[in-house]
Amino acid sequence: MSLLSFIDKLDDQCIRYVIILLLWADYIWETYLSIRQFGVAKSTVQIPHQLKDVMKNDEYEKARNYSIAKLKFGFVKQFHSIIINTVVIHQGILAEIWRFTEGINPFMDEVSTSCIWLVLLQLMTTLLDLPFTIYYNFVLEEAFGFNKQTAGFFVWDKIKQFLVLQIITTMVASIVIVVVKNGGDFFFIYLWAIVGVLTLVLLTIYPAVIAPLFDKYNRLAEGELKSDIEALAASLKFPLTDLYVVEGSKRSSHSNAYFYGLFKSKRIVLFDTLLAKDDGSGCDNDEILAVLSHELGHWSRNHNIKNLVIGQVNLFLLFTVFGVTFKYPKLYTALGFYRSKPVLVGLFVVLQYVMMPYNTVLSFLMTVLSRKFEFEADDFAVQQNKGVALERSLLKLNKDNSGFPVHDWLYSVWHFSHPPLLQRIEALRESVKKFESKEK
Repeated sequence: MSLLSFIDKLDDQCIRYVIILLLWADYIWETYLSIRQFGVAKSTVQIPHQLKDVMKNDEYEKARNYSIAKLKFGFVKQFHSIIINTVVIHQGILAEIWRFTEGINPFMDEVSTSCIWLVLLQLMTTLLDLPFTIYYNFVLEEAFGFNKQTAGFFVWDKIKQFLVLQIITTMVASIVIVVVKNGGDFFFIYLWAIVGVLTLVLLTIYPAVIAPLFDKYNRLAEGELKSDIEALAASLKFPLTDLYVVEGSKRSSHSNAYFYGLFKSKRIVLFDTLLAKDDGSGCDNDEILAVLSHELGHWSRNHNIKNLVIGQVNLFLLFTVFGVTFKYPKLYTALGFYRSKPVLVGLFVVLQYVMMPYNTVLSFLMTVLSRKFEFEADDFAVQQNKGVALERSLLKLNKDNSGFPVHDWLYSVWHFSHPPLLQRIEALRESVKKFESKEK
């Protein structure tokens, strides 16, 4: 029995309840995993023996309490989210907002109505999430010394985020609607191709055009670190064109580094929180080089390209399913859309609800693949003789970010795109041993 024939045997109310059931099943599963991790964080009061020489008792206790606080916050936020989503689906709020949008839209065409509807939905979501965002940044993160935002910075940052998001989403939504309306029976192929090109364009312009709207980027000053990074890039034939330092410390004390760019033009970005500070936080130059060796390992092993290809194949599959199902009336009437079948609503229902089981499985498989890629990138750094320094940098970054090093195995497998610290260090040490024995 096909999915559509199964849906055809259900009435609108049954379909609505099936959607709600899927949402609650996902919520219960995620809550179960978090409870497992909460139990581990509460009960593991001793520093793991692997870290006894590098982690102090007060650092470990801070990390444990930070983990517990974030889990408690997650319980409340996820419960709030499932209640809101249940009400929205059960009461047909999406359709009510659509009808309100039709009433205030002077143009009355589907493209403009969809864009206004989308903006109103995102505004509602932003306002509902705002108390949690404020609490997370100014209470939870503040309590553990990570929040560096002032109230004024926070407000202006959120306004900019909202405006940029609306520009991008309404532009993409308009293109999607026009293609679906005018693309014929094989519109999903054109839609996939156009969205794929838009994705590449956004990936290209985001770091250079959009990201600087939120944080200040400065070229890395001349000196030993810059020379060493350029030498590392040259030795690996990495087409480095620029080195930047982003002032992430105005937002948070968490650290990061990444590279971006297509083809023969690559840029490396270091967070200023990654650089060594007088208070002992941050990483020394050799440790930063080790971190970058890991990142360049992703480039050398073509991990980004592989992820991009997988993403495009997945996008084609999603659009193909959408092309088959989006005209089916019950997908709309189940959510309260009796008079109209807006393209954007159909896309939302198919991608968010019809494909929910598939999306869950794919997300897990991508997490597994990501962890494999991380081990490969670590091994690449070891091959550059950076294994020992990479281990030191991981330990320092974990301490600076108050990362809790002990995890429930199922919670970790399901959620972590990066291997847990202890597992990663164990693999690194084994890789270093093999490399050193080979060198001898």
